[in-house]
Order: sequence, then C-alpha cells, then structure tokens
Amino acid sequence: MRRLVSAFLFLLALVPAVLAQAKEELIYPRGTAPAGAPAAAGTSTPNGGLILAVALLAAGAGWWLWQKRRTALRPGAAGAARLAIVESRSLGSRQYLVVADYDGRKFLLGVCPGSIKMLTPLDGGSPPAP
Repeated sequence: MRRLVSAFLFLLALVPAVLAQAKEELIYPRGTAPAGAPAAAGTSTPNGGLILAVALLAAGAGWWLWQKRRTALRPGAAGAARLAIVESRSLGSRQYLVVADYDGRKFLLGVCPGSIKMLTPLDGGSPPAP
C-alpha cells in the first residue's frame, strides 16, 4: 500500500510541471488569423500535458493492479483459497459425490438439489453421527 501511495504522490507531483510546459495556443481557421498572430504548429496539442498526466495515472493504476494480482496468486498469500473441490462424480438426477479439500483435510460430500451432507472424512477421521 505504501508503494501505491508513493507512486500516486510522485505522479501527482509531476502533473503541475507537465502542465506548466504545455503552452496555450490559439488555433484559427485557415486564412482568418489576425495579422500579428504567430503561425500555428499543426501537430502540437494544447492539452498535451493533461494527456500525459492521464497516461501516467493510467500506467500507475495498471502497474498497481498487476502487482495486486501477482501477489494474490502467490502460494501462502493472505487471500489464498483454502477450499477446493478435488473431484466430483455424477450419480444421475442432479445428485453428486464430491471430494472437498479444506486446509489439507479431505471430506466426502453427498450433494442433492435440496441438501449437502458430509458422508465421511477421508483422512482417517471418524464418520459423522447420523
């Protein structure tokens, strides 16, 4: 989070410097410029600094999202999933046997349209009372 804040503050500090470099130009239609007006530089953009600032902010946001996704995929990360469906078999008529793994412990579950029941733990524990 500190990196995000420092990157955002750095980009925010760059915005005034970039905007100060962008000079304000007036663009006149062809042939209607006053006699003392300078010639227009056809390729310059009056809001170039603003476009650059937005591009920098977008790049910073993209980097932050990339970092966040990369750390979430790392094993042992704070948001790592501890629940997984290891295997599933259909018994027909929307009924299934499911092997679920939670924190390294496996359980056999019976799944029907109206209920889910734990049939037995698969790691040597005692079966649940009926």
